[in-house]
Amino acid sequence: MSTVISIKLELPEDKVYLAGSDMAGQLVLKLRSTLVDPVVKVELVGRGYLEWNEEDNPDLDYSRSTVCRNQAVFISKEHNFHINDGWLDSGVHTFDFHFSFPPSLPSTFTSKIGFISYFIQGTCSGREIVLAKEKRYLLLQGNFAPRTHRALPFSPTSVQDPLMVETRKDAVYLCCFSRGSVILRIYLEKNVFSPGDPIVFVTDISNRTCKYIRKVVFAVHCIVLYKGVNSRGEQRSLEDRSEVTRLESQTDTGPFQVMRVTGTLVLPKPLPITSTRMENEIMSFRYELVGTSNIPCTPSAMVGRVPVII
Repeated sequence: MSTVISIKLELPEDKVYLAGSDMAGQLVLKLRSTLVDPVVKVELVGRGYLEWNEEDNPDLDYSRSTVCRNQAVFISKEHNFHINDGWLDSGVHTFDFHFSFPPSLPSTFTSKIGFISYFIQGTCSGREIVLAKEKRYLLLQGNFAPRTHRALPFSPTSVQDPLMVETRKDAVYLCCFSRGSVILRIYLEKNVFSPGDPIVFVTDISNRTCKYIRKVVFAVHCIVLYKGVNSRGEQRSLEDRSEVTRLESQTDTGPFQVMRVTGTLVLPKPLPITSTRMENEIMSFRYELVGTSNIPCTPSAMVGRVPVII
């Protein structure tokens, strides 16, 4: 029967920690009997890992796949508690601990290809044998200090308003020998946001077809560039896109009508911030606000993209 009845980490529930901030908690140890020469410690660890498969030589019919991997340790701290007289009596013992997060830590992130995770682990050992341990994963938000407004690289059609993007899609209906087009304009008051912020946008839908436009889908996409190394030691990269948040808007825009839609998308927290450099990073991030609408009675879809900075 183990000497340790239970070990527990006392932390605030569902708290999102900010890079550069402090965290404090308690390790509660309950013993059944006296424990001599124990080692009681708490570790704070943050690490990233990614892995994906790609064809070794896609030009060959007999090509084999190769695995690309990369990993990084962002933080690793350990606190060993001092045990008076070298022993702990039976009963409940409480140990206070405190850690500081460096300001440059990346946010918690998980995808099919990789992750960035943080955890704190409490351990009680005796005579080099681990008697009990508990691990708690943490949510951490990377530093999103306010950044100055930056104009976005839109097309010349939107020079007059740097926070507007316009997309046009033409359609040909052979069944009625007619042509038409749909124009989508997305407006933003600003392009710099923080995790947890609402993104408020206005969209004009100009329907120049003889059909109805029933729905427009808006979403914030996170585009991640992963950097790995294959089995031959070659640097490889892979770009992947996923939705962060989405909104479906029923429009019912009639033929040759213009409809204005106002929407709000709330950014979750934690959320990786837009990367400004690539040195020593295993993954980098950028974001787009994307509006998508199917062209009536055609297999085509119209997509408008507005880069945003988080």
